[in-house]
Amino acid sequence: MASSALLAFILIAPQLSVLSTGRAISSRASNVKFSGSMGTRSQNMHSFSKAGQEIPWRSMYLRENVPRMAVGATGGATSGQYDFDLFVIGAGSGGVRASRISAGHGAKVAVADDLDVGLGGTCVNVGCVPKKLFAYGSEISTEVRDAEGFGWNFEEPSMTWPRLIENKNKEISRLNGIYERMLGNAGVEIVKGRGVLKGPHTVAVGDKEYTAEKILVAVGGWPVIPDIPGKEHVITSNEIFYQEELPKRAVILGSGYIAVEFAGILHGYGSKVDLLIRRDSILRGFDKDIADYLRDAMEGQGINIHRQTEASKIEKKDDGSLLVTLKDGSQIETDIVLAAIGRKPKINNLGLEEAGVEIGPRGGITVKKDGQTSIPSIYAVGDCTDTLQLTPVALAEGHCFADTQFGNNPRTADLEDVATAVFSHPNLGTVGLSEEAAIEKYGKVKIFRSEFRPLKHTVSGSSERSLMKIVVDSASDRVVGMHMVGAHAGEMMQGFAAAIKMHITKKQLDTVIGIHPTSAEEFVTMRSVSYEKEKEVVSNAELASV
Repeated sequence: MASSALLAFILIAPQLSVLSTGRAISSRASNVKFSGSMGTRSQNMHSFSKAGQEIPWRSMYLRENVPRMAVGATGGATSGQYDFDLFVIGAGSGGVRASRISAGHGAKVAVADDLDVGLGGTCVNVGCVPKKLFAYGSEISTEVRDAEGFGWNFEEPSMTWPRLIENKNKEISRLNGIYERMLGNAGVEIVKGRGVLKGPHTVAVGDKEYTAEKILVAVGGWPVIPDIPGKEHVITSNEIFYQEELPKRAVILGSGYIAVEFAGILHGYGSKVDLLIRRDSILRGFDKDIADYLRDAMEGQGINIHRQTEASKIEKKDDGSLLVTLKDGSQIETDIVLAAIGRKPKINNLGLEEAGVEIGPRGGITVKKDGQTSIPSIYAVGDCTDTLQLTPVALAEGHCFADTQFGNNPRTADLEDVATAVFSHPNLGTVGLSEEAAIEKYGKVKIFRSEFRPLKHTVSGSSERSLMKIVVDSASDRVVGMHMVGAHAGEMMQGFAAAIKMHITKKQLDTVIGIHPTSAEEFVTMRSVSYEKEKEVVSNAELASV
């Protein structure tokens, strides 16, 4: 996950890399194989399943003869009892933000990263950023079709997949360089390797130990692989960004963010997509009405959604294609199987339990609201805890940690009414409570709902429609949820999130004058209640009869 990233010493140019101090370090570019200590992982990470095989998304960031410690000024000063004021394990979203801000407050900081995806973590390297770039590209085929209604004539467009991969890699490398300089300018030292806790104030990286007054664990998560025969043929969101060819056929396992987004992305690029979901609908935890609407829209576009099923076996055929057997015995032939069934905290073999750090029942590190674990000197933020698994949440938690511990500004991340978007086709945006959650919390709610054909498609000829929904607490008139399926839903929802955060009422929302003609104005012009619902109260007599 991590929009905040830096590359410090690993993205060193084949000839020279000049760090923030202006001192040059020589480096020889080298293809990296999955062998030796860097390729050994006891967590059974899928990407390391084939010894000796070069994995492009990883080798892109690794170079021989790179010093373990980045060259750069070190900020802050310790009491002399420890090497550092703060040692951070993991340089993803939360780890980078915490490191940089803590150093800015005067702390002496080091950050270690195992380079499994590269400094900057999931979001920059194999998550949010490349995913959004792929999503942009996948929408172009639809834009070309829509253009005909506006008088444009195009020949049948063709796709050069390797060019997309190359340009995406260049952009991520550019971002890596920016974040490298940011961290270097802050005076943070970077240690290459996997940090392992050896005590409440000690971290080992390889054969060297470092001590720190405080330790922050921010190692993020890792894709889950289904435990079925043939699982070695599955790829995850780590590898999908480095496929050499566009798959003509793709089977996707899962119904969450990643599965839904890549179903739309690959379909947009021209792949035949089969999406296998265990339940009847997608995006569990989202407003059911909104999720069902998106599911139906995806099916209408030609994505094959197989409901209430899952893969039971994957076989590789002689021609290199894959045969997926479903639990009902039916089979699908495909070129790739993308597992997007979830992520788990990447905390195995970090020495957490040996150090006395408590692990929660869902596999994440147990923390207090300020990120403190069961060991007072050890903290954790981001996806390795049981927090919301969103990049902006990890950023906020990392920043709050730094301000609290080193900036004399105690604060915690406010995780109420966090807006989010699914970059599906069409987009889904949401903030606040779903209809179901609002009824459970407030007892009685009013629903304002509008489905319409956007102005653009009255001329484009597209059958795509949009849905907007407002959830209001009947008693207080407070707007407690806003949801949308349609173009640019994420962009719209960010603004309305501020209004919901300020506890806007429906009466106040009605006073806003809309921007015309836009889809967004529909949110401020819905006046009539579509329906009202209240929580069902079960009597004692009814309970007794069950």
